[in-house]
Amino acid sequence: MYIAMNRFKVAAGSEADFEAVWRDRDSSLSQVPGFVEFRLLRGKANAEENYTLFSSHTLWRSEEDFLNWTKSENFRAAHRNAGDRKAMYLGPPVFEGFNVVDGI
Repeated sequence: MYIAMNRFKVAAGSEADFEAVWRDRDSSLSQVPGFVEFRLLRGKANAEENYTLFSSHTLWRSEEDFLNWTKSENFRAAHRNAGDRKAMYLGPPVFEGFNVVDGI
């Protein structure tokens, strides 16, 4: 199993819009070989730096399945309009990938 995560610093006041973008998107992930599940996580607000932390979390059968998706037309389509929402973010997302070594 492989977990792919992106952390987003969402500008304070843009949280509802950010959540709507994810909720209303047509990702086609359920049709991608190796995809298992998706979660959007909302963290605490950082009042000092004026953002709320979010993380997208996808679970894949393997790292290879995830990498294949990142090279696919489904990936390009899912991210096609990402640049249109730059004002919503404080910096680019931060990617973290993990191979599962133990679990229940």
